[in-house]
Amino acid sequence: MTHFGHPYRVDARGRTADATEPEHVRQLIESVIFTAPGERVNRPEFGSGAAQLVFGPATEELAAATRFLVQGALQQHLGHLVEVRDVQVAVHEATVTVTVVYVLRSTGEAHEATIERRP
Repeated sequence: MTHFGHPYRVDARGRTADATEPEHVRQLIESVIFTAPGERVNRPEFGSGAAQLVFGPATEELAAATRFLVQGALQQHLGHLVEVRDVQVAVHEATVTVTVVYVLRSTGEAHEATIERRP
């Protein structure tokens, strides 16, 4: 089954960009991680707020708290698509790196997504 690319965009052919299921789910994970709660008008509870970590002090405590926020947000918003096995959050200077290990519920395949964000 083909999915729309997320975020929605037009590809080089001038058509709606598509994605495989693993690509689509990875794009959704990135969206959940780096969307701040309240950022989406019709879904104010959507997101984890991890992007705000780059503006705070780079401490282990903040990274650990963010890890739990991210894991909870992924389970809440994507729990029907994935089973989250592990979430790791690392902060180095102004870069936030989030690594998510998950299993696609539709296929049982294990995947890992590493996502970085700089301010």
